[in-house]
Amino acid sequence: MRQIKIGDRLIGEGQPCFVIAEAGINHNGKLHLAKELVTKAAGAGADAVKFQTFKAESLCSRKSEYFKLFKSLEFGKDEWAQIVKLAQSSGITFLSTAFDDESANLLNDLGVLAFKIASGDITHLTLLRHIAKKDKPMILSTGVSTIAEIDEALNSIYSAGGKDVILLHCVSNYPAKTGDVNLRAIALLEQIFNVPVGFSDHTVGTLIPPIAVSLGAKVIEKHFSLDKNLAGPDHKLSLDPVEFKEMVKNIRIAEQALGERGKAPCKSELQTRDAIRRSIMAKENIWKGTVITRDMLKVVRPGTGIEPKFIAILVGRTAKEDIQVDEILTWGKV
Repeated sequence: MRQIKIGDRLIGEGQPCFVIAEAGINHNGKLHLAKELVTKAAGAGADAVKFQTFKAESLCSRKSEYFKLFKSLEFGKDEWAQIVKLAQSSGITFLSTAFDDESANLLNDLGVLAFKIASGDITHLTLLRHIAKKDKPMILSTGVSTIAEIDEALNSIYSAGGKDVILLHCVSNYPAKTGDVNLRAIALLEQIFNVPVGFSDHTVGTLIPPIAVSLGAKVIEKHFSLDKNLAGPDHKLSLDPVEFKEMVKNIRIAEQALGERGKAPCKSELQTRDAIRRSIMAKENIWKGTVITRDMLKVVRPGTGIEPKFIAILVGRTAKEDIQVDEILTWGKV
């Protein structure tokens, strides 16, 4: 699997997990809240802050009960430009989900480093192809999808010239139940499609993302809110800045704990090896010339002498010199 670069960050095997604060529509249509989401996400340790860019008319029917809500959450080019500029000065990557061609063009003009595709658009192949032609990395969520649908989406992206795709395993429930998240799908998707795979988490709390990282997630996306008590559909399942910072901390701890493949003593435990292992010691005085029997020996700590696995070899040997009770045997004395 090759690594994928977003800005100055590599994403893939051997790289730190790329953590996305999903601000989404949690700005409630207010520019000052969107800007605060950017700065607070940066302060919480997120690598990227992600919004949603759309035109309500292209997203849902005017007759939909959600049309007025989406219309109230739109930002124009100037507003998005201010958000992008703030992200750059705050040292955090700006990302946004493009829900239509016009929004994708706008984001591209603003210099977005990668495109996010929502789970609901995995079968919107014309949109996928349109974005793929921008020749930028694409992060594709896979909620409510099958392996066949993911395969079809990737083929559409590749056929349109897209090269770099990151898949996000996702369960499209808000919130998602812990028993439904099926984190083993992360490794499965990576095995089938040979691309970096992450996890877009909709569970409540901070526990599941570090577990996902321990199972191979290269990206974590988690909803982010300034205040979970604000009005809006996504605030309650989001993390606030304090919680998000704690999640990032635990993700980094999980990465440290993973280590590398292989099994050998680490440097820090070598100093305890002698203390916890055992040696062969004289259970009684053994005088020079005595043939050693098993009853004359005991196996006790510390492990600075002959290892217990050699006790059968010692039995029957003759002591070359006097060995005192509780003395650790060495090969030079037998």
